[in-house]
Amino acid sequence: MAFIKIDNIVVNTNYIAAIRLEGRNRSEEESVSLLIAIPSTSLFQEDRISSNLYHYEWIEFTGDSAKALRDYFTSFNNVIDLLPLYH
Repeated sequence: MAFIKIDNIVVNTNYIAAIRLEGRNRSEEESVSLLIAIPSTSLFQEDRISSNLYHYEWIEFTGDSAKALRDYFTSFNNVIDLLPLYH
């Protein structure tokens, strides 16, 4: 289990479901968005089987936070590109 700190938010990287590296918000500022999978309470109850084990929420970052996230998630030390670009 790893954690990353973004401004005043600490994210458990096990719960990051997806990352949108290229984006723009309404003010046309560059942004990075994380799709966070938040475990629901039924996940911890063994007697229940539910298809809705997680609540998903997009969190958008801009400015220095977006740049730091883009750098982190495009670093060869942190991410393995499964579909490399061939020229």
